[in-house]
Amino acid sequence: MGCDGGTIPKRHELVKGPRKVEKVDKNAELVARWYYCALSQEKLRRPIVACELGRLYNKDAIIEFLLDKSADKTPMEAASHIKSIKNVTELNLADNPAWSGDKESIKGDKYDDIQSARFICPVVGLEMNGRHRFCFLRNCGCVFSERALKEIKSEVCHKCGVPFQEEDVIILNGNKEDVEVLKKRMEDRRLKSKSEKHPENHQIQCYG
Repeated sequence: MGCDGGTIPKRHELVKGPRKVEKVDKNAELVARWYYCALSQEKLRRPIVACELGRLYNKDAIIEFLLDKSADKTPMEAASHIKSIKNVTELNLADNPAWSGDKESIKGDKYDDIQSARFICPVVGLEMNGRHRFCFLRNCGCVFSERALKEIKSEVCHKCGVPFQEEDVIILNGNKEDVEVLKKRMEDRRLKSKSEKHPENHQIQCYG
C-alpha cells in the first residue's frame, strides 16, 4: 500500500543515454575520416590524394606539409611516412549525382549530410561514406568499392583500362589489419626502389 518503488528508474533507463552518445561519437569519428583531410582536418576538396596506408588528404595540405615540417604546425603522425609528393596518389573520384553539397548542414543537423556521400563507386553505385569498403589503384588513382573489384574480376582498371596487380590495390581508411598489410607493402616497395636506385650498395651488402 502506498509503495513508491515503481517510481525508481530502472538501470537500462539510466544507461540508455550514455550508450547513445558513444554510438554518435563513434559514427562521427568514422565519418570524419571520409569527409576531412587526415592532416589539416579541413573538409576534403579536389584535388584529393591518398597515401600508401589508405588515408585521405587535400593535396595542398600535403604540399604545405612537405615544404614546412615544423613539428608545432602539423600532426606529424598523420603524414610522417610521406617523404615526397610521389608517396601519395591523386584520386580519380566519381561524383555522386544525389549529393546536395553542404546545403543540408544549414538545417543545424550535422548528420544530415552524411546520408548522401559526395563520391560513389562508378561500377556498382555504392556511396563512399564509410559504410562500405573502398579502395584505389596505385597505378592510376581510380577509386572503387571493394565489392566492385571482387564481383567483376579484372586485371585492368574498370574505369581507365590501366593494368594492375593485387599489391596495387590500396584499401581506403581500412581497419588495423588492413593498415598493417599496407605498411608492410609500402616498406617492401621502398626497399626495392632504394636497391634499384643504388645497386652498388646492394652488391656490397651481398659480398660483404
